[in-house]
Amino acid sequence: MHPLIQHIQKITGDREIGDDAVLPFFDTKTFKKKENLQEEGHRCPHYFFVLKGCIRLFFTDSNGVEQTLQFALENWWMTDLDAFRSSRSSAYTIQAIEETEVLAITAADYESMLMKFPVIEHYFRLVYERAYAASLSRIRMISRMPKEEFYDLFQSKYPDFIQRIPQKVLASFLGFTPEYLSELRKKKVKNK
Repeated sequence: MHPLIQHIQKITGDREIGDDAVLPFFDTKTFKKKENLQEEGHRCPHYFFVLKGCIRLFFTDSNGVEQTLQFALENWWMTDLDAFRSSRSSAYTIQAIEETEVLAITAADYESMLMKFPVIEHYFRLVYERAYAASLSRIRMISRMPKEEFYDLFQSKYPDFIQRIPQKVLASFLGFTPEYLSELRKKKVKNK
């Protein structure tokens, strides 16, 4: 069974949807490490489901520093949702952190799929609820937790990220400087 269908069934509990129903709405695309799937300031034509690899969503601030807001590993979704739904220019860049394969769906196909399969609309509602809760949790942790405690919690919840994401990119996501993260990691190794 295709990973997307497995994910839909896992999230919704619905076993009725099959590969042949949903997959025709998508194109499979591959991207090399550091290749952009979407560029800031350009129209956002796709919503991506990660089959293999890791991608990140970021913007470049007024000082030229990249600020990473989200990551997506296998079976995670990513887009600039506002730009995707409104056909406006994206405020973010989406970049492959490693060689990546995704399913990509256009806004028109996304709408058609939701209209044809109510279970998919239910699926996306559940996905959005989880993503929103995770986003709020991250903001709360960045705002309230000591940096070392935040890193420890993130590392325990998402060990795959720690191994797969370059230190500079991870530091930007955590709200740390790369130097601080480097020192923190050295401290952790030393204390083991």
